[in-house]
Amino acid sequence: MNKWERLFVWLGGALFVASLAACGWRFLVSWSNPSAIQARWPALLLADALLFGVFAAHHSLFAREDVKAILASSVPERLLRSVYVWTASVLLLIVCALWQPVGGNVYHVTGWRALAHVGVQLAGVWLIGRSVGTIDPLELAGIRRPSASEGLQMTGPYRWVRHPLYLGWLMVVLGAADMTGDRLTFAATSSIYLFVAIPWEERSLVRTFGQKYEDYKHQVRWRVVPFVY
Repeated sequence: MNKWERLFVWLGGALFVASLAACGWRFLVSWSNPSAIQARWPALLLADALLFGVFAAHHSLFAREDVKAILASSVPERLLRSVYVWTASVLLLIVCALWQPVGGNVYHVTGWRALAHVGVQLAGVWLIGRSVGTIDPLELAGIRRPSASEGLQMTGPYRWVRHPLYLGWLMVVLGAADMTGDRLTFAATSSIYLFVAIPWEERSLVRTFGQKYEDYKHQVRWRVVPFVY
C-alpha cells in the first residue's frame, strides 16, 4: 500500500469516527428536547425513514457477491473495505444533515426508572465496545485489512448472541429515558432495518464459512435478543 492509499484509508477511518460522532450528537443532544409535533409529521416520518433506508441499503448492497465482484474489477482489493467505510460514513452524515424534525414527545421518565434506562444504554455501549474490540476497531474502520488467517468470530459477546453489535445498538437507541418523536423515529427505523437485514447477512456468512457457520448457529441459538430472537 503506497502513501496515497494509506492516506485514503486513514481519512476514511477519521470520517467514520466523525460520522458516528455526528450521529451520537444528533441522538443525544439535537433530539433531546422535544419540539411541538409537526402538522405534517406522517410525511416527515416517511421522509426520514426513506432517508435512512438509503444509508441502510448500502450495507446490504455491499454484502452482495455480484456487487463485490463489480467493485473488485475497478477497486484494488486492499481498498475495498475502505471504500465501503467512506460510502457508509458519507451517507450517515447526509442522514444527520437532512433529517426532518418530527417533533413531539413519546414518554419521559424520572427517578429510578430514568436510572434504569441509563443503565440499559450504558450496558449497550459496553456491549458495542466489547464487540468491536473482539473484531478489531482498525479493521472495522477500514484501516487494517483482515488477516488471511482470521475466520469466524465466536469469542467474547459472540458466545451470547450471533450479532452482539446489533443488540448493543438496540439497547442504546431504545433505552432512552426521554423518548422524543425524533429519537423514536430513528430508533424504530434503524431497528427495523437490522431485523430485516440479519437473514441476508447470515446467508452471506453461510456462503463464506459454510458448515462452520451452521455449527455456530447451533451453538449460539439467538441472533440478537436472548430467548426472543
